[in-house]
Amino acid sequence: MIHSRLGCSTISFRHLALGRALRWIGSIGFAEIDLGALPGVCNHVPYELDHDAVEAVTETVRASGLRLRSINGDIGDLNRPLDADGRAARDTHLEMLLALTAETGAHALVLPCGALDHRPLASLDDDLGLVAHELMRAADRAAGHGVEVWTESLHFYRLCSNIERAQQLTERLAGTPVRVVMDFSHIVASGGDPEDFVARFGDRIAHVHIRDAVPGNINLSVGRGDVDFASGLKALAAGGYTGHFALELETRDITDDQRPAATANAAHFISDLI
Repeated sequence: MIHSRLGCSTISFRHLALGRALRWIGSIGFAEIDLGALPGVCNHVPYELDHDAVEAVTETVRASGLRLRSINGDIGDLNRPLDADGRAARDTHLEMLLALTAETGAHALVLPCGALDHRPLASLDDDLGLVAHELMRAADRAAGHGVEVWTESLHFYRLCSNIERAQQLTERLAGTPVRVVMDFSHIVASGGDPEDFVARFGDRIAHVHIRDAVPGNINLSVGRGDVDFASGLKALAAGGYTGHFALELETRDITDDQRPAATANAAHFISDLI
């Protein structure tokens, strides 16, 4: 049995159209999903998102019978200053993603922690301040839709590429409704320790992504990397974490034909640990 708190991100089946991906996820035995909406990573949600696209994606998700926990989206580089046209475009995209989040019954929209570059555009302090400002602004708009904004505060490829930068960002978000998504693979790939992450951010963690990694590589199947899931999950439980988990298997060490079996194996392994 797959644990009721464990879902599967559609990123795990990003090579398939959304409807087929959801059918595979359901057939494996999951009851819950995260929805990938990341241009260039997972195109299950059109980047040019309008009301018709929101309705189409919503209908596809509803028809699957699967619960939706969160939408993993991107509204651009949050550490990049915007002119008036850029602000209007970002706000329009954000509103459509929040509408989709609400319409599909998801709890939150997950936004990234800055651009896909470790180098700040101005200074690290200025860039982190701008990312925090944009996340808080998005959270204010999300509240009007009855949903939340979470951020994957440590992302190996983005501005907040290690645990120290993740902490600096999280400190700027203190007292706001923006909470943190923990991803085992990004922590380990950056040279960090999941138990240290839990110790620092435990009361801020809203959701957890499951994928294996070694330093420098986040694209490994569960069991093929260095992640100690047992100790990490024990640390979460000891810290009072009662939220949900999602397999986000953007793996590159298996073929697409092997993906359903690998996902099922990972689901049962993690379910036993939960």
